[in-house]
Amino acid sequence: MDEETMDHSILLNVDEKMEQNSKSIEDNLFDEIIGHIEDILLEDEFNAIRQKFLDDYWNVFEPIEENKLIYTNIFNEYNKTVENYIVNYLERTVPHFNLDTFLNYLNNKQNELEGEVFEVLSTFTNFMAFKEMFLDYRAIKEGKVEDLSNGIFVTSFKPSNINNKESFR
Repeated sequence: MDEETMDHSILLNVDEKMEQNSKSIEDNLFDEIIGHIEDILLEDEFNAIRQKFLDDYWNVFEPIEENKLIYTNIFNEYNKTVENYIVNYLERTVPHFNLDTFLNYLNNKQNELEGEVFEVLSTFTNFMAFKEMFLDYRAIKEGKVEDLSNGIFVTSFKPSNINNKESFR
């Protein structure tokens, strides 16, 4: 191998490693942001915002193909409210957070993503997912589907006898 070919080969390896490092940094930042969004989804305040929209508008949405103009107004209001909440949170917790960069990265990875976080995110980027959220809630409210969230119980593995101090050991 002559010297010029060897130099070119070294440059290619350096470029590939720099690209891998750049992707690794982007992936790590993306994962960090998704972790923060998971935290947001558990917050009472965030859930109260979503629940208020569902309670206020569930009866407006109908399970028909045609979309009413009012749906767009509700969708825009929901987007503004939820997006502001999430963006404000992320701007406080993630240095140099940029929504456009995050949404672009999210869009590029869309086919790889699954889970509750991405379902929630899709409700303010995808109108049909948003409408489906309301139709699902409507079905629960009308008793067409059982609300399974009431059947979830959290119990401790430790005995809860407060009078017996030995039970805490």
